[in-house]
Amino acid sequence: MIDDLIGKYLDVWNERDAAARDLLIKTVLTDDSVYSDPDYAGLRGHAELSEAIGRAQENFGDLVFTLGTLIGAHHDTALFTWRLGAPGSDTPVATGYDVVEFAGDRISRVVGFFG
Repeated sequence: MIDDLIGKYLDVWNERDAAARDLLIKTVLTDDSVYSDPDYAGLRGHAELSEAIGRAQENFGDLVFTLGTLIGAHHDTALFTWRLGAPGSDTPVATGYDVVEFAGDRISRVVGFFG
């Protein structure tokens, strides 16, 4: 289940169509979710995260996120690595780590770190 939810979370980041992304984000993250990484501090809720993803995608071109390794999970928290690269390529242009917290079957908090 954790792998599937993390995969869907990465799908949110890969979805280029804003309307489709907004629908997907509702199934993956809680309404009051919080997101932060080195570029963004404390984005709250679906709209703020979706808008930030749209802006980031302008810089990504056709690059996509893929799951690296699920390092560990306990209680309602997981740590995993991700890669950003060209579709089908084994050579990422960026890597990082995310810590996610779960509330039921959705993600409530994401703290991201760049490689």
